[in-house]
Amino acid sequence: MTTIDSKFADFEGLRIEYDDRVLAPRPWTAAQSRWAAELIRSAPPGPVLELCAGAGHIGLLAVTLAPRPLVCVDADAAACSYLRRNAALAGVPVDAREGRMDEALSPDEEFAVIIADPPWVPTADVHRFPADPVTAIDGGTDGLDLAHACLEVIDAHLVMAGSAVLQVGPRQADRFAELVRAYDELEVVDVREFESGTLVRVDRVVASVA
Repeated sequence: MTTIDSKFADFEGLRIEYDDRVLAPRPWTAAQSRWAAELIRSAPPGPVLELCAGAGHIGLLAVTLAPRPLVCVDADAAACSYLRRNAALAGVPVDAREGRMDEALSPDEEFAVIIADPPWVPTADVHRFPADPVTAIDGGTDGLDLAHACLEVIDAHLVMAGSAVLQVGPRQADRFAELVRAYDELEVVDVREFESGTLVRVDRVVASVA
């Protein structure tokens, strides 16, 4: 991988390498890492999964704070290359998988905690962020296409009593909660708003019996 244009960011003590093909680490997203680490410490047995992992900083920080095996998935080859490099720099073993999130996992794989960082900018608004790679921020017509795809994976691979922490955009939490209600065993249990985005915790719960 050519690194001549590489940049480095300090992400809560982790040295993260990336370039203009990959979304730059946002300092506020360390809150997602810390929240995930809290959940990992009390979660059922099992590894951690990060979807739309990019350069890998959010998942890497989470398992640095609360060690567990980590699987990361991203569809972009450049992102996966930096993810592997950043994992090596952090001394964290990572199973990095390049491909669509619905194809990168085996049907029988289960995870105790899932971290998801999907693009959430509506397609019509991506021009407002010229410094960011379009594929890393374009979330479809309403900004929630990839978040919905993450929910499909969460529904298929999150263990009972496991938790997921997802990023969505500012003011997208209510619409995202509507998507979650379509899944019988998934439930939004907490929402944390930030100026630059929103974090939503989704748990797998026992379906109620009518």
